[in-house]
Amino acid sequence: MSGRKKFTGRETAAFGLGAIGKDMVYALSSSYVMYYYQDILGLSATFVGLVLLLARIFDAANDPFMGVVVAKTHSKWGRFRPWILCGTVLNAFVLYALFAAPDLSKAGLMIYFPIVYVLWGVTYTMMDIPYWSMIPAVTDNSRDREHLSVVGRTCAGIGSAIITVLTVMSVAMLGGGVERTGFKWFALIVSILFIVFEAILFVSIKEKPTSKDDQKTATIKEMFQSLFANDQALVVVLTIVLTCFALYITSNLIIYFFKYDIGGAQWQSSYTLFTMIGGVAQILGMMILYPLLRSRMSNTDIFKLCLGIPIFGYFLILFFSLSGLADNLILLCIPGVLVFSANGMISVLTTVFLSNSVDYGELKSGRREESVIFSMQTFVYKASSGLAVFVCGIGIDLIGLVGNTDTAGAAVTQSPQTLLGLRLLMTIMPIIGLFAAYVFFKKKFKLTDEKADEMALQLKQKHESKENAV
Repeated sequence: MSGRKKFTGRETAAFGLGAIGKDMVYALSSSYVMYYYQDILGLSATFVGLVLLLARIFDAANDPFMGVVVAKTHSKWGRFRPWILCGTVLNAFVLYALFAAPDLSKAGLMIYFPIVYVLWGVTYTMMDIPYWSMIPAVTDNSRDREHLSVVGRTCAGIGSAIITVLTVMSVAMLGGGVERTGFKWFALIVSILFIVFEAILFVSIKEKPTSKDDQKTATIKEMFQSLFANDQALVVVLTIVLTCFALYITSNLIIYFFKYDIGGAQWQSSYTLFTMIGGVAQILGMMILYPLLRSRMSNTDIFKLCLGIPIFGYFLILFFSLSGLADNLILLCIPGVLVFSANGMISVLTTVFLSNSVDYGELKSGRREESVIFSMQTFVYKASSGLAVFVCGIGIDLIGLVGNTDTAGAAVTQSPQTLLGLRLLMTIMPIIGLFAAYVFFKKKFKLTDEKADEMALQLKQKHESKENAV
């Protein structure tokens, strides 16, 4: 033990602010880049989706490399904070450039967009990897480390929810009805807040000296080797791929649904209210509904329920849209609450299951590869989101959705066939992903609560016997 004092409330608040700032940036990019470059600037949705897919796979593969670079860093400010500050400033400039595209031809935009988006991914990784890796370097108290992880994940969700709720209305107000202008100014505001929040983190938190073990990072080869050697980790990861695929399909298409299907002069306010209710439902799902269900059900049963609930919700959305009831926002919010609250609980449970798979792997192979398995989770989230956006891009082009708005901000009228295709794409694709996840999880996952308790006891006895032998 290094004698590090208990982590203070000021430091915890600064760490939480850092999570809010970085996930505001991530949410703006992941949820609105397709819409900005396809609907507003007029690029092919398939092209945009392909760029996003390839860039996110590259970004995911770049994570271990960045971990190695950070591990070899030595400065008077520590290993992590210099990269957090530097990455933040660079990423803020690139984020603004991403949503303030110059007036270029389509050919020019097809060159500009991939370059800027790849730069955005690289600079975001520069600050994101050290942010999470910093936890062991700021406190050696296990409870503080666990608390920081919870604070970081919770505040990251808050940052994402802020963008989901505020973007469309803010863009409309800042741009005076011209979305291209609105996105430019909104991205500038988010970029400034991002720099301010991470600067507060930089000056508020001090690092302690770290050992080489603290900085051990996993290569892509090590991640996949560990994954395929641990069949239960593989089950959890593939389940995450399928559920994330459904989630990202929804997050990228819901704005098109409100703008072109529900429509109306006030579609921005309807979209904002729907996403606000959904964001609250997601947080309540994590913080209230999950603990309530956990007192009565096993984690595996809750997870299967959480896969079934959104399937029912998507069928309701499809029914309402086909029957003309989607104009009733109150009615539409019912399936929205079902989908978002279930997603909140799924995010908690996949983390629990990954932790259990680490215990399972240690009993099976004798190696505890916690960092490797959780590094794989980050890789999978990025890759699956890229795949979902690519599918969205192909789907948007196939249904013939015509983007752009006129100078007054009125949405282009879509054909009935296009609207039908949008409804089916937004609901059937997530249903397929969630149903496949349910069948696969039910058939292959075997780390029940009883099995998890049994493994924990076996590991405790194993570690105690080693200590006694020493």
